[in-house]
Amino acid sequence: MKILIKEYIKKESTSGIILIFVTAIALLFQNSYFSQEYNALLKTEITFAFGDLLLIQKPLILWINDGLMTIFFLLVGLEIKRELLAGHLSSLSKISLPAIAAIGGMAIPALIFTAFNFDNEFSMKGWAIPTATDIAFALGILSLLGKKVPVSLKIFLMALAIFDDLGAILIIAIFYTNDLSLLSILAALACTIILIIMNKLKIVRPTAYILVGIILWISVLKSGVHATLAGIILAFTIPIAFKDEKNKIVSPLRNLENNLHFWVAYLILPVFAFVNAGVNLKGLSFDQLFSDVSLGIMLGLFLGKQLGVMSFVFISVKLNIAKLPKCTTWKQMYGVSVLTGIGFTMSLFIDSLAFKDSDVYLYADKLAILLGSIISGIVGYLILKYTKSNRACNI
Repeated sequence: MKILIKEYIKKESTSGIILIFVTAIALLFQNSYFSQEYNALLKTEITFAFGDLLLIQKPLILWINDGLMTIFFLLVGLEIKRELLAGHLSSLSKISLPAIAAIGGMAIPALIFTAFNFDNEFSMKGWAIPTATDIAFALGILSLLGKKVPVSLKIFLMALAIFDDLGAILIIAIFYTNDLSLLSILAALACTIILIIMNKLKIVRPTAYILVGIILWISVLKSGVHATLAGIILAFTIPIAFKDEKNKIVSPLRNLENNLHFWVAYLILPVFAFVNAGVNLKGLSFDQLFSDVSLGIMLGLFLGKQLGVMSFVFISVKLNIAKLPKCTTWKQMYGVSVLTGIGFTMSLFIDSLAFKDSDVYLYADKLAILLGSIISGIVGYLILKYTKSNRACNI
């Protein structure tokens, strides 16, 4: 189990480092002579049709945000299901601390954003932007610290991010849903029933699930509910494990999760970062950068996340509801709490849903996400780097 955890953390860490370079490239493209070509690429129309039947017509950026990110959420759903049924979240003692920390890490940033924007209805659409944590970036920072950070604390951060993702899924489903299409919802429901039946029949082939999943995605896309939720529905219907005719344990869920992880970490998330992190810095003023929306996002990520996570952890430990991860000091816990302010990909994704890539804020909202995430990453790294580890404990 420890080997699997280390392999997972290594993959996430490498992905985080790649995201840093891709973000730099996107910023370079958007603020150079290539900006026109960069924006033209994002707006390139791609059509999916059968003969004269037009199914989907969207610009490239929406194919990535609504399409490729569905695969990302499929992987997230698989990880959540596995952890809840047979992993680090399968018991109350394991689930309590990261779950409580995640609640605090979402509530306080939302309150900070609301405090700045409660009187502006349009701005309030972005209240969930600073509630997110980018697990790849956060683990990427931890990987730079090597053995100074105990594995148990990395597992805590990983578990917290899983609950964070679960919260993001619920937020997207409840608050970022457009006008509903009853016919499309019924089609999505029919696909879900078929997937459940396939699960009960112990169908092993992932291709069968994926084919039904594609129809489910199109139905959800046209229903008004955000398309990425199709990935979560599909994930929760894939069997975790059962015995085949030869009495061998088969795990379609783990097999699919392992196959997807490479593509999500090294292709889908970097592509998403490339098309969403290209912030146009031309013409941005200090007034825009320190507007209510920008301050709500930056302070929500940097201050809100650390205050929420740390205070909820402290209270739950002092009340004996949960215990600190093994070999972890309070200073190390605080450092990781600061790292949860790295919102990046998830914050950018929620931003695209909240403001639908509107130019109302002239990219100041996206720049605020980058700045809040960068500051959280640097400060969290420095705290952990100069914090003494528990040498009495074998980490």
